[in-house]
Amino acid sequence: MFLPFFENLRKNDVPVSLREFLIFLKGMKFGLATYDMEAFYYLARVSMVKDERNIDKFDRAFAATFDGIEQITTEQVLDVINLPKEWLEKLAEKHLNSKERAEIEALGGFDKLMETLKKRLEEQKGRHQGGSKWIGTAGTSPFGAYGYNPEGVRIGQNESKHQRATKVWDKREFKNLDDTVELGTRNIKVALKRLRQWARDGATQELDLNGTIRATAEQGYLDVKTRPERRNAIKVLLFLDVGGSMDSHIKVVEELFSAAKSEFKHLEYFYFHNCLYEGVWKDNHRRWDAQTRTHDILQKYGPDYKCIFVGDASMSPYEIAYPGGANEHWNAEAGQVWLKRARDQWQSNLWINPMPEKYWNYTHSIKMIQEIFGPELMVPMTLAGLNTGIKTLTR
Repeated sequence: MFLPFFENLRKNDVPVSLREFLIFLKGMKFGLATYDMEAFYYLARVSMVKDERNIDKFDRAFAATFDGIEQITTEQVLDVINLPKEWLEKLAEKHLNSKERAEIEALGGFDKLMETLKKRLEEQKGRHQGGSKWIGTAGTSPFGAYGYNPEGVRIGQNESKHQRATKVWDKREFKNLDDTVELGTRNIKVALKRLRQWARDGATQELDLNGTIRATAEQGYLDVKTRPERRNAIKVLLFLDVGGSMDSHIKVVEELFSAAKSEFKHLEYFYFHNCLYEGVWKDNHRRWDAQTRTHDILQKYGPDYKCIFVGDASMSPYEIAYPGGANEHWNAEAGQVWLKRARDQWQSNLWINPMPEKYWNYTHSIKMIQEIFGPELMVPMTLAGLNTGIKTLTR
């Protein structure tokens, strides 16, 4: 019964093994997800997904197997209809109130509803719009989507419209974590967690349970041990490019900034435009009258900081290579001089580029920044790219 699901997982490049699939079947045999499609989803996911980057691929396979009619064949739908009667009855009890169940009984009962759906699927050869008999959309048939019937089975609709469906086959409400998509705040947090390092410092504030047990066993009496609390020890210095071509990337950079602030206790950030020069700023509204000297930052923040630049690296090559090349002011020293100073001060550094990687080779300034940092230290703002960058920062 679940073999099509296993096949769809393989088709969607979810690296699931036969052993993991058998573990899932064993969980079903022991009743870990009986009568509950949400529990069924989570049981399947925890059994067969071992990396969060594959969650979205799993969701697509799950949808292709159990969701809307537009993604599956009539034969597959008939297989789903053949789910154990007890499942369907329990789901009806869960999702329908007493009045709605009474209406279904008056119209022929749940068995009649499922029997008719199966018959309609066998008779119908194509999609149907409107009406009251065939499976389709925007009608009053008990089977379909975007219509109304008090005892309907919803097929191929993203969400409930009248809250009248007996069984929602196509429920899906899980966020993307595909490693090829641009990051959202949640996805960024998942990646940034890999950068966090923990250290024990300060006063002895928390109970050392293992140490207490060991000391008590050795001494023969209760010997309570404490230890310093674990603290997030990573220090991050974030330089954010703003203005110009970065305007189209505002949303994703805001998400990165929000995630970084929540993940790192020791985070310092500054803004720059296009390339690093002699001054940076904290407030974009006061970028000209409240700048901080870059020399001061180089002296203030020690080499234990992880330095991350975020920018599309798209500018005139003169802004990187020549004094006076900046487009908003006269820079006495070339941008590449300041970038090299930053790299010398913070040996652990990275450049995150929100521009899709497929366009990098068409922009000369991006290649120049890659030459300064090294090709492996410029990564795209995708989950895979950020994971790669985080690994280089933790070496």
